[in-house]
Amino acid sequence: MLKIILRRFLIAIPQLVGISLMTFALIQLTPGNFFDTLKLDPQISPQTIERYEKMYHLNEPWVNQYWAWLKNLFQGDLGYSFFYKVQVSSIIGSRLFNTFILALASFLLTWFVAIPLGIWAAVHRNRFIDRLIQLFSYIALSTPSFFLGMILLFVFSQIGGLPLGGMHSPDYEDLSWGGKVFDLLKHLLIPTLAISVGSIGALQRIMRGNMLEVLRHQYILAARAKGLPEHRVIYHHALRNAINPLITLLGYEFSGLLSGAALVEIICSWPGLGSLMLTAVRSKDLYLVMASMMMGGILFLIGNLIADILLVIADPRIRYD
Repeated sequence: MLKIILRRFLIAIPQLVGISLMTFALIQLTPGNFFDTLKLDPQISPQTIERYEKMYHLNEPWVNQYWAWLKNLFQGDLGYSFFYKVQVSSIIGSRLFNTFILALASFLLTWFVAIPLGIWAAVHRNRFIDRLIQLFSYIALSTPSFFLGMILLFVFSQIGGLPLGGMHSPDYEDLSWGGKVFDLLKHLLIPTLAISVGSIGALQRIMRGNMLEVLRHQYILAARAKGLPEHRVIYHHALRNAINPLITLLGYEFSGLLSGAALVEIICSWPGLGSLMLTAVRSKDLYLVMASMMMGGILFLIGNLIADILLVIADPRIRYD
């Protein structure tokens, strides 16, 4: 296992370099940079803009800019945000925790709801409950998360009971520890539902298909013939083999947390990386865009590593040579 982790780590370095190179090249294809808008401000002298462009190599070819950024990255410096006028690392650090909370809540809700629904639908195949679950999945898959978020905001604006934006209430600092947790959960509910519903529909269908395939195998018939209880056949014998493909999807789910939550964060005014990335792209804040994209790449690689480790734990037959 240690060899797997070490090998994945070594492979991740050139992969991250490739991701950053492609991202940097795409950004350079867009016309202009952040300082083009500052040149229209008469209060900022051309000498000041020229000094900043020279400091950050913006007056040089983009290859030189990328090489300077890459050298600083290996030294732990993510660069300077021109829009927020602070170091990128401080902004990413303050927003990363907020996005992690939202992504973790939606991830847990998706898996803890979709897996039982898929098992239940497979066990009751072609019955009313199965058809009802499949109808829910079709509707969930057909509804974009941002549109569902807008619907939920409209509904709760009419009936009340939940906050319609932000992460904390105005009196958050005056609340007790339990009150702060409850206040955070209330603000989490709408964006979490908006992100999770579509994922629940997709994951449930995959789980149902896997279970139906496994339930046809001979060892399941043999287990039933020996008189084992049905719940033991389903949850001990069938589930362990049916869930392996879902563990493989875990890596993609983990990496998709950042991009999947972006639009919902903007709609629900959640102060996470999604709204930060939108601001960075619109203002052409070069180093902030690069840091945001690198976070997505790191999440993707970490997710795949976690999936590989969990596959070995779940299925002893799997070994990586």
